[in-house]
Amino acid sequence: MDADHTPLLSNNHSNQDEEEKLSTVKKFGSESRKLWKLAGPAIFTAICQYSLGALTQTFAGLVGELDLAAVAVENSVIAGLAFGVMLGMGSALETLCGQAYGAGQIRMLGIYMQRSWVILLTTACILVPVYVWSPPILELVGETTEISEAAGKFAVWMLPQLFAYAMNFPIQKFLQAQRKVLVMAWISVVVLVLHAFFSWLLIFKLGWGLTGAAVTLNTSWWLIVIAQLLYIFITKSDGAWDGFSWLAFADLWGFVKLSLASAVMLCLEFWYLMVLVVITGRLPNPLVPVDAISICMNINGWDAMIALGFNAAISVRVSNELGAGNARAAKFSVLVVSVTSVAIGVVCMILVFATRDYFPYLFTTSEAVGKETTKLAVLLGVTVLLNSLQPVLSGVAVGAGWQAIVAYINIGCYYIVGLPAGILLGFTFGLGAQGIWSGMIGGICLQTIILIVVTSMTNWNKEAEQAESRVKRWGGSTGEH
Repeated sequence: MDADHTPLLSNNHSNQDEEEKLSTVKKFGSESRKLWKLAGPAIFTAICQYSLGALTQTFAGLVGELDLAAVAVENSVIAGLAFGVMLGMGSALETLCGQAYGAGQIRMLGIYMQRSWVILLTTACILVPVYVWSPPILELVGETTEISEAAGKFAVWMLPQLFAYAMNFPIQKFLQAQRKVLVMAWISVVVLVLHAFFSWLLIFKLGWGLTGAAVTLNTSWWLIVIAQLLYIFITKSDGAWDGFSWLAFADLWGFVKLSLASAVMLCLEFWYLMVLVVITGRLPNPLVPVDAISICMNINGWDAMIALGFNAAISVRVSNELGAGNARAAKFSVLVVSVTSVAIGVVCMILVFATRDYFPYLFTTSEAVGKETTKLAVLLGVTVLLNSLQPVLSGVAVGAGWQAIVAYINIGCYYIVGLPAGILLGFTFGLGAQGIWSGMIGGICLQTIILIVVTSMTNWNKEAEQAESRVKRWGGSTGEH
């Protein structure tokens, strides 16, 4: 009799295994669809908004070398600094809005956004002197007087963009948390088309030069803000927008602390590769290596927009699921996005390796710069692969509200390990730009490994409980007012 039952049991087992595999594949597919619904438009929006500055830079380059240098330096150093701070402080809203939305506290989203405006507009006022006194600051980091003066003049004209950042990032996080990412994508693409036309008209055709560049770039950023605000005010955002409220000024200190932790976490990542360009400028005969690294950073910037889209998507998924108390769904979401983004990272890395003899000449006519860029392409490929997973794990951290922990990890890995290692390899061992970059990749590697360990050891049930108490503590009870 036992002999008769054995095949039956083994058949049952194999059937169960197959069913489990099928259900896992189904779940993976379903989660993938949810992620791409968020990530697709988020990537598209990030690329469109990144292109605003890049387009202005291209048109300025057609006017003259000094104009190009002025726009490039203002864009990457001054506006880059402000962008990092604003995006970072705004990402505190990702945690709170996402978790409140998951918990069904829809009305709190509008209040959180207003709190974030108060904090970011105050921060923008604090950053104004950096714009006003940018020439001496730029000279301090090693720019020539001529470039510093031109970039400084352009920076003062770009002050409206600073306040547009302060308004834009809270609006984006507010819409993202409700999964209204398509609205942002449509607005961004329309503005980008208008921006291209008016940049050509004002900078090139009418010969306004840098003045035209400033007018179009400021106007484009404010158009994005106004269009998004009109959408929110007209549709009421499904009840998430309930008008202006004095509650925006309540509990500001707790909000400031999370915003600062977010800003530190993101800025440390954002500036890490910017520092690479500055240090390379300290090498003997820096012109060729600086140009080569700038080309690589440009490609890395486009690639980073894909990772930024996944960062936003996973942050929304994790915060929504934790807010709703679905610990297992949050955990599964992390797994799916990690697999997806690493697969994309591998494809991008292969693409960089395959085109390393050709892509440098899209950006330069110089043989020396082309050869140096080809040499650096191996490091670019490795960076692209690491950058596919690392921002996703940062997005998980934002969704779960671990900004302060990640800020400490970033300081240790990037600035205590990576940067000194890069300086040692580049200068002491004489490996130049390749040495500097290799050391810094070591920092990214270490940070990625630590984040993988932290994420895999996370007790997601505990995180869901913390999300519930966070929503209650920061205004969940204000629903009755």
